[in-house]
Amino acid sequence: MKVDKETLHKIAHLARLEFDEKDAEKMVSDLGNMIAFVEKLNEVNTEGIEPLTTMSHEINSFREDEAKPHLSHENALKNAPRKDENYFLVPKVLE
Repeated sequence: MKVDKETLHKIAHLARLEFDEKDAEKMVSDLGNMIAFVEKLNEVNTEGIEPLTTMSHEINSFREDEAKPHLSHENALKNAPRKDENYFLVPKVLE
């Protein structure tokens, strides 16, 4: 893929990027190098290779969903710096 200043400006517009015009030539060169690097991957023989869905071969181990005792109101509020009967009290952040 050939990258020129017009393509660079279109990509910058789509990505909402701003840059100095004096840097445009360097950016065209760098973008061209990145695209050339990615196009090198087309030379790799991938016949017979299944696509990956994840990069890990680990298998999820799920636990049983069991009802267990939960934290009581009293224990939850026990160490709160500010509280009333049922709630944590926090500083007001909105007017």
